[in-house]
Amino acid sequence: MIQSGLDNAPLIERAFGACAAEHSAVPVKIEGTLPAYVRGTCLLNGPGRFARGHVQYRHWLDGDGLVCALRLGGSGGILTTRFVRSEKFAREEAEGRPVFRTFGTSFEGDELKRGIGLVSPVNVSVYAFGGKLLAFGEQGLPWEVDPTTLETRGLYNFDGQLNEITPFSAHPKIDYHTGELFNFGVSFSALHPMVNVFRFARDGKLVYRRRLPLPYASSMHDFAISGKHVVFYVSPLILSMEGLLKGGTLMDSLSWRPELGSHIVIASRETGELVASLKAGHMHCLHLVNAFEDERSRLVVDLIEFEKPLYPEYQILPDLFTDTFRGHPVRLVIDPATQQIVERVDIPYDCSPDFPQHDPDVTAQPYDNFWMLGISKAGRPGRKFFDELVRVNWDTRDVEVFRVPAKTYLGGEPVFIPDPSNRKQGVAICQMLNAETGESSFVAFDAFNLSTGPIATIRMPEIMPFLFHSAFTAE
Repeated sequence: MIQSGLDNAPLIERAFGACAAEHSAVPVKIEGTLPAYVRGTCLLNGPGRFARGHVQYRHWLDGDGLVCALRLGGSGGILTTRFVRSEKFAREEAEGRPVFRTFGTSFEGDELKRGIGLVSPVNVSVYAFGGKLLAFGEQGLPWEVDPTTLETRGLYNFDGQLNEITPFSAHPKIDYHTGELFNFGVSFSALHPMVNVFRFARDGKLVYRRRLPLPYASSMHDFAISGKHVVFYVSPLILSMEGLLKGGTLMDSLSWRPELGSHIVIASRETGELVASLKAGHMHCLHLVNAFEDERSRLVVDLIEFEKPLYPEYQILPDLFTDTFRGHPVRLVIDPATQQIVERVDIPYDCSPDFPQHDPDVTAQPYDNFWMLGISKAGRPGRKFFDELVRVNWDTRDVEVFRVPAKTYLGGEPVFIPDPSNRKQGVAICQMLNAETGESSFVAFDAFNLSTGPIATIRMPEIMPFLFHSAFTAE
């Protein structure tokens, strides 16, 4: 049932089936031509199962994590998809019933981890680090999967340096020049909320873990690193653990308190110690894009800013994004010494963009372009979904948009694959569903000329759910 009575995303329910299929090294057809340098594996992770037994999941973040590996090479494409055999998935498969409460769904007799937290469905992202392939979820440590078969190897605790209840986000940042991995996790104490900041060397050794105070128990999903800093956009989306312990879902336990204001918390990348904390308005940020120091040693922080939180728009499946609020990319230029935002650049694209991606080689460095998805029907009541692929150039503030036809939708964080001989050229790949015909595919674009449309289409065996975050490992 469409909640609002208005439908701007007809047939989108086809992307949210009860359970996706698994595939093992299945050849897939490529129509069109990919550049010769597109040789490697596109990796994605996201919710792939939206029901368990009698329980239909309500929220997009509830589904069990499905890792997808699309290998592209001279002989064509090879698809492997496999659910992460997380604690949640394995026990519920063994018992043939739903067991654990999820982000947005509760049911009689559901369980929490150790009675105090959610068991992660490991359904947000997947990255290669330290010679391993790690799948990440929102509430805990990553799980290691085999880089070829995607079979689950087990919970990954960084060789015993962390434990299974360590707060650890699904958005690690890897500096591909130093090989370091940074991450964070929030301790949601009502009296003394903190963000835990982690830095790992390229060999996986923990360099530091620091605990920084937060102004309130903010539900933070993402952060950014620059050459000198670690940056958090702290939105007044407050998580009350009391609500979760009384039987509510995590979604029920969140409250939007814009009167408290948003903050930017900045730490030293070298030591993890607090550098600055400053007020930043009254908006919400789910995803940051990148950060770097400019020629004047000012901190530049790029992010997507929304009028209010996105999480309520991820329910009730399949009727998503029913509100009329908007968001757009923002660049903040900060002087850490004076703890002031000295410049703000607003990009004039307000169609509720999300899933920003840039050339991973420029993480923490100056850059100009990034790619994201947008919703052309933003601002209209009724359910909606992503139907635009967008490129933003910060230097010129130009916005290039490609919109897919009606009843066709885009998903997944765009994968950017640069031309190694000229990183100002490249390919952007994202998921596409023709909901009318039931055809699922990955579509490849000239990343710097989106308006000409796809240069290649990689056909999937059947409908695939829209996954979340992406990575690319080159051959």
